[in-house]
Amino acid sequence: MGGYYGMAALVGVALLLTTGQCDVGCRGTDGRAGESGASGRDGYAGAKGDKGEPAVMDDGPVDDGVLLALKGEAGSRGPQAVMGPKGFRGHLGGAGDPGGLGSPGPEGKSIGQGGQLSPQQGRSAFSVIRTDNSYPPVGQVVTFQSTVVNTLLDFDLTTGHFVCRVPGVYYFTFHSVAKVSVCLYIISTALTEELGFCDYNRNTDQVLSGGVVLTLTAGQKVWLQSFKGEQKVSEIRDSQEKRIIFSGFLLFSNPE
Repeated sequence: MGGYYGMAALVGVALLLTTGQCDVGCRGTDGRAGESGASGRDGYAGAKGDKGEPAVMDDGPVDDGVLLALKGEAGSRGPQAVMGPKGFRGHLGGAGDPGGLGSPGPEGKSIGQGGQLSPQQGRSAFSVIRTDNSYPPVGQVVTFQSTVVNTLLDFDLTTGHFVCRVPGVYYFTFHSVAKVSVCLYIISTALTEELGFCDYNRNTDQVLSGGVVLTLTAGQKVWLQSFKGEQKVSEIRDSQEKRIIFSGFLLFSNPE
């Protein structure tokens, strides 16, 4: 019973507190707003996600052209790098296939039978001069320095050879002027042996001449060549001026 009266007393006190009037002076003032706290730190990077599945279209995989269109723009070209060292030379490759036929050349002009000059054009003639203080080298072709006539350029000063272009009958002759003995051959691919000419009079001024008529075909050659006859060693070593004139001309053509 005592417990019952104690509970009743507590309830009565509570009712008194809730139903009682409080004057204005019992209300507290509003509190001041708190300051903002410091920003929190960034979180740690998350783990890399799994690779996604390839994109698909309604009727199958994405077309390569579509993927290419989705790519970004190409970047600008970078600077050229330093050239690297030269590589080793490779092995020689095999022979290639033969090339095709070239286009036809322009139509040629007829110059007579056998590709040679016609008789009307065959006016072959030459005359050349050699002036030198040394003796013509023994056993060698005599060369010349100047040209008097060389109508068809059949004579070559550098080689000393006349090369026939117009087949026919020719006359060749030479004249040598010196203060010592001189020996010269007339040689031709149309001859089986050399034709030799010498002068041993040993006069103050000696003139040596020689000549021959030859039938030549196209391509055959004629030239002069010095040889050792009965000259003294002092004559071959002589350093006085010597002159040789070599001439030739077509008597009549003989087309092949």
